[in-house]
Amino acid sequence: MNSEGKGLMTTNTSDDGGFVLDVEGLRMRYGTTDVLREVTFRARHGEVVALLGPNGAGKTTTIEILEGFRMRSAGRVSVLGTDPAHADEAWRARVGVVLQSWRDHGKWRVRELLAHFGTYYVPYATDTVRRPWDTDELLAAVGLSELAGDKIRTLSGGQRRRLDVAIGLVGRPELLFLDEPTAGLDPRARHEFHALVNRLAAEHRTTILLTTHDLAEAEKLADRIMILSGGRIVADGTADELARRTAGADEVRWTCGGRRFTHVTAESTRFVRELFREHGEAIGELEVRRASLEDTYMTLVHRHGSGGPGGPGEAAGAGDARAAVTSR
Repeated sequence: MNSEGKGLMTTNTSDDGGFVLDVEGLRMRYGTTDVLREVTFRARHGEVVALLGPNGAGKTTTIEILEGFRMRSAGRVSVLGTDPAHADEAWRARVGVVLQSWRDHGKWRVRELLAHFGTYYVPYATDTVRRPWDTDELLAAVGLSELAGDKIRTLSGGQRRRLDVAIGLVGRPELLFLDEPTAGLDPRARHEFHALVNRLAAEHRTTILLTTHDLAEAEKLADRIMILSGGRIVADGTADELARRTAGADEVRWTCGGRRFTHVTAESTRFVRELFREHGEAIGELEVRRASLEDTYMTLVHRHGSGGPGGPGEAAGAGDARAAVTSR
């Protein structure tokens, strides 16, 4: 992927004072099972928000409702100022979706497929948003320029994942949904993709909602992290904020006089200062361990239940709505 970001341009046309995502009291029921219970959150222009949760927690159902692929049971949902349950094609042109997997067209060539998808966005270009994204610029942005003439069936798994991302970006979306976006990417491609996400959000105010099981990726990319468990949002904040709320204390380890010590404290800086004041150079192997996002995640999921309220309800009911969708 091209870390220079050539060809990117501002895409935001919404009211700066509003919310891109505004969800209140969202509920979803499959049969007698409540998969989502009073889910409420907001996201502004240019925010990168990670939605985390165990399998069966309701992540897929939530995203499908926001994308307009699934009707909700109750609650208020506004996406780019529109209820997605009643959205039109002009609204869909402003939304990009990168699925975890999709049924590709193996006989098509890479540039040919992107150019074809781009034709669907031409009617929705505006004075401020040029749609679609120029095919060669898009290929450069995702690092596929050298493979533009290759057939899709010849691409490696990582290369196909880059193509998935390109398809999600072809219409220059104001809101981008990313489902496990770096699955299959090598470390270099992953790093370049992270840079692309940062540019889209910081320079072009694209709002990004990311679902991933890679906690390190979520911590690196997201401005905010939401944890969905038991059909509810049980935490919402930065990784540091969530760690402080959940753990509340640091673990300090050190050696002194040939013995190892461990102490848990909410005031680790003050404790270490006093430790050196009392023992000086006798202190060795000092380590201060703060709660990681993984620690926080595991604590919250355990506290609120390991999966969705219906477990199988999420698996059986969700995921079907987007299964056959490969583009707009």
